[in-house]
Amino acid sequence: MQEKDVLILAVESSCDETAAAVVKNGREVLSNVISSQIDLHTLYGGVVPELASRKHIEKINQVISQALSDASVTLDQITAVGVTYGPGLVGALLVGVAEAKAIAFARNLPLVGVHHIEGHICANFIEHKDLEPPFLCLVVSGGHTHLVMMKDYGEFEIIGRTRDDAAGEAFDKVARAIGLGYPGGPKIDRVAKEGDPHAIVFPQAHIEGSPYDFSFSGLKSAVLNYLNHAQMTGQEIKPADLAASFQNAVVEALVSRVMMAAKEYKVDRLVMAGGVASNSSLRENMRNACEERGYQMYCPSPALCTDNAAMIGAAAYYEYRKGVRAGWDLNAVPNLKLGER
Repeated sequence: MQEKDVLILAVESSCDETAAAVVKNGREVLSNVISSQIDLHTLYGGVVPELASRKHIEKINQVISQALSDASVTLDQITAVGVTYGPGLVGALLVGVAEAKAIAFARNLPLVGVHHIEGHICANFIEHKDLEPPFLCLVVSGGHTHLVMMKDYGEFEIIGRTRDDAAGEAFDKVARAIGLGYPGGPKIDRVAKEGDPHAIVFPQAHIEGSPYDFSFSGLKSAVLNYLNHAQMTGQEIKPADLAASFQNAVVEALVSRVMMAAKEYKVDRLVMAGGVASNSSLRENMRNACEERGYQMYCPSPALCTDNAAMIGAAAYYEYRKGVRAGWDLNAVPNLKLGER
């Protein structure tokens, strides 16, 4: 007898995207609706938490209605509700959690709390139907830089993490310093294409006793020092060369650690996830490094790298299948660690 399809209504509101999706059996996206707040936060040079929360409240009902409509389903057909409950901005998370709890309670549906980083990793299952754990995953976003072994669905071992700034955070800060504005990642990626990645040599941080950990604050400081020195001495600053050299240093730090970990852990399936995974230089360098070593590389298309609800629906499906359920006391956990419940 064929198993009944599992339809997850997923909600994501951890930062500045209000998103809802309907995902069938973990890998088929029936709808994926995102209301972005980039234009609003660009005025302030970064995400303003209070404004993000208010915008989520304004948009969340519309986004969920649109997701159900696009998927041609009603709440009567939904199997369970999945929602991001951490990590993220506490006010933003609370909007999504409250909404998901209200729908699940009113419709007597199971509620599944999803870890945001697990969602990013599971975005790969949507476009790569053949991908199964175990594999090594690099998660790179505005708030997170993690090197993770996904041993099984919902089972993770963090083998490396950033000690300070996340990669995406460093992109935003350097872009602001160069005068490119917010959001920094896409702007540096675009400008860097016109520059020489070897024009300026920036330092690489290596952490004693933790070979897989990352540190980007020293690199960010090196860029700021370079700018200050150039301004004081009247030296010409070429934004394209600066952007390309900074980006090259970040990409090198990321790719080298992934390759080192893949060798030590004897894995040949490497996965990327998170907003910075859409960076063209990172994708190209990671793909080349994998091809040289005979590894398989998986990465979502750029639209699924940034925050979205389809990835939360994919993660929620596998948690639902394992019997994970959240109670009505589910709360936002802004500093939630991967693997915690």
